[in-house]
Amino acid sequence: MNSIFEQINSLLGSLFFFDIFFGNMEGTSMPFIVAWLIAGGLFLTFRFGFINARMFGHAFKIIIGKYKTADDVGEITPFQSLTTALSATVGLGNIAGVAIAIAVGGPGATFWMILAGFFGMTLKFTEVTLAQIYRERRPDGRIMGGAMQYLSIGLASKGYIKLGKILAVMFALLAIGGSLGAGNAFQTSQAMGALSERIPFFQEYPIVFGLILATLVGFVIIGGIKRIASTAEKIVPAMVLIYLVASLWILITNASQVPDAISTIFHEAFAPTAAAGGLIGVLVQGFKRAAFSSEAGIGSAAIVHSTASVKYPVRQGMVALYEPFIDTIVICSMTALVIVTTGVYDPSGEFASLVASKQGAALTAAAYGTVISWFPVILSFSIVLFAFSTMISWSYYGERSWTYLFGEKYTLLYKLIFVSFTVISSITSASTLLEFSDLLILGMALPNLIGLYMLQGVVHANLKAYLRKWKSGELDRECIEKGVCKAE
Repeated sequence: MNSIFEQINSLLGSLFFFDIFFGNMEGTSMPFIVAWLIAGGLFLTFRFGFINARMFGHAFKIIIGKYKTADDVGEITPFQSLTTALSATVGLGNIAGVAIAIAVGGPGATFWMILAGFFGMTLKFTEVTLAQIYRERRPDGRIMGGAMQYLSIGLASKGYIKLGKILAVMFALLAIGGSLGAGNAFQTSQAMGALSERIPFFQEYPIVFGLILATLVGFVIIGGIKRIASTAEKIVPAMVLIYLVASLWILITNASQVPDAISTIFHEAFAPTAAAGGLIGVLVQGFKRAAFSSEAGIGSAAIVHSTASVKYPVRQGMVALYEPFIDTIVICSMTALVIVTTGVYDPSGEFASLVASKQGAALTAAAYGTVISWFPVILSFSIVLFAFSTMISWSYYGERSWTYLFGEKYTLLYKLIFVSFTVISSITSASTLLEFSDLLILGMALPNLIGLYMLQGVVHANLKAYLRKWKSGELDRECIEKGVCKAE
């Protein structure tokens, strides 16, 4: 099985991860897809006037329901779409991914991860707004939206019918692969790695763990987006709260070491060790892991956000600003500070074997265990819940992409493939799966960002119209007149 994944990795790597410096910078490289994400985030953030900062407060009011109207149309609430999308991102990308980034690129990767999260907020806003604009209601009443839709329909409206179709099909294929890799195999592998530390039985019989997890996932995903959203709405807030409280506890306990940790992060962000691959190497690790964690620019979350009940597409785009903020800027930063203050990332230290094997989840658990002796037990089981929530969300992304390509009547086949892949991935090595996951999920950014560049004018026009109504007080009056909110 490992040899199959290695062959796939080699092919995808040559397509998406070729060095844009073409080997002219000795000791380091810049993968094309990472540079593509950096450029996209920078361009759109300036294009929309730093909307990630200036509309942050307004977005919060939307999330809590202040601007709900009777004309909202969709399958789930804006909050449910946010928690469902977060369930796909908050989890092992934060727990395992951050540890891996620091182990490979050094503490300095944290700074670039946070910066990537900031620019990623605008990427999320753009893709989610487009998903709302170009979504369609199918004959069965279900909504079809996401990058597949705005690539095919949006680009067709600009006269690029063939290009739009090619990019949409490319995205859908990569999303299906990403759902099986990043959204399934990687989650299963890392969850089993963490849990087997507590339950040795799973070390001897990993397939049993795979079968149990596959059964639980299958039960939820058979129920469709409403059951997935309902599950995510209950699980995600509790998981985030527990994790943040534990992180704060450790940082307060190690308060004297926090300033040194922050200093180390900033210093190595711009003057990293040679082992980390120099400045470009540590930047790449930060942006790569941020993309894997928040999925900003990937286009995946746009699929579930397209189902949210809103009147104005821009409104849901603003809700999506909170995904990279919560996922990368808050949670990833907390995880990184815990790992750096505890020193578990040292490749020659006590946990060298975990660093070498890229068992990020187990490494993070070890970091928390240095202060809270019993917390690794809690974290190990939490990791399983994080993995579970990510898997049910990514199953929906893959299912919608599968439906786009093959039609509604074949969705059950995809779900069977998805749960089968859970079992297969339980007996495949973590390092191979990590590379496979990176390649597929980052590969989705290629067609997606082409769409964002070409359709950003549509988003800009919608944003201008929305801001005009907001500043004039029309949105407040509309809400009050419909009788769904109160005047302040």
